[in-house]
Amino acid sequence: MIPSWIIIGAVSFLVALGSFFITPGDVKWFAKLSRPRWLVFEPLIPFIWTVIFICGAVSANIVWQKNLGSIITWLLMVLYLLVEIITVAYIPVMLRFRSLKAGEILGVFGLICAVFLGICVLAISQLAALLLLPYLIWTPIGTYTTEELKELNPQDA
Repeated sequence: MIPSWIIIGAVSFLVALGSFFITPGDVKWFAKLSRPRWLVFEPLIPFIWTVIFICGAVSANIVWQKNLGSIITWLLMVLYLLVEIITVAYIPVMLRFRSLKAGEILGVFGLICAVFLGICVLAISQLAALLLLPYLIWTPIGTYTTEELKELNPQDA
């Protein structure tokens, strides 16, 4: 039998590959947007999200191990997957539609789903819930940054 951490890691990795559904034209549009002066950490964002996804996968594995195969566990796995899909969709959707608002909507929806996930997971494992904190802290920062980008680039909102 394949260990759960390998399956969860593989699914997380495969979903993360969805971020490659962008074209050079999409990237050019985003690169031309004005950015807030305080956005000096932009080169670190891929690293930050990698850490967040790893924490999410470890959290999912802890939940899986605590409640092997129960219907609640399967529903939580679906919710973990939904949060990751929403998060990974943020960039391709925003770039494809050239709409900062679309990205902001996905960011807020992802945060709401992650808060709900965190509350549900807390009843199973405090450590698993704690591992969701990086997502819960970073997502509002990303959503706020998108709001600032909208204000600086109203034509692309």
